[in-house]
Amino acid sequence: MSGIEKIKDKELHRIAVTAIIYNKNRKFLITKRSPSKKAFPNKWTVPGGGLSTDDYVNTPPSTKAGQWYYSVEKTLRREVKEEVNIEIGKPQYLLDLTFIIPDGTPCMVLSFYASYVSGEVKLDEDSIDYKWVTAKEAENYDLIDGILEEIKMVGEIINR
Repeated sequence: MSGIEKIKDKELHRIAVTAIIYNKNRKFLITKRSPSKKAFPNKWTVPGGGLSTDDYVNTPPSTKAGQWYYSVEKTLRREVKEEVNIEIGKPQYLLDLTFIIPDGTPCMVLSFYASYVSGEVKLDEDSIDYKWVTAKEAENYDLIDGILEEIKMVGEIINR
């Protein structure tokens, strides 16, 4: 059975965000996932994670109508801080990617890029290693499918 046939609800999506983080030397931060992770164990990736309603409902709404602005950016900054303990500059949209999680949940990933601002990299329990690499060096790592292409896209943008 294909992933499409397993979709639970065609209206609902899990939303995740990722950050291609680069430093002043034009190197990119990649992290190695723990071998205990269900999805992509031991693969290299970039910081990111899922949007949760807790990222906005526990803060005052931005509008009188009860809406919140910048929930995606707030989530991205939270995930980066939790996963690698650093601060980033203003995130810039790169692309989106959709897929079906094995449990049948549709997932949309919003990929951003941002400059490293401050902090010393300290990994959470979901990662076991990290490296700052050039786009060319990233080719030597077992990255989750698509991450290398995203790193190269960002490399082209920041080298303009």
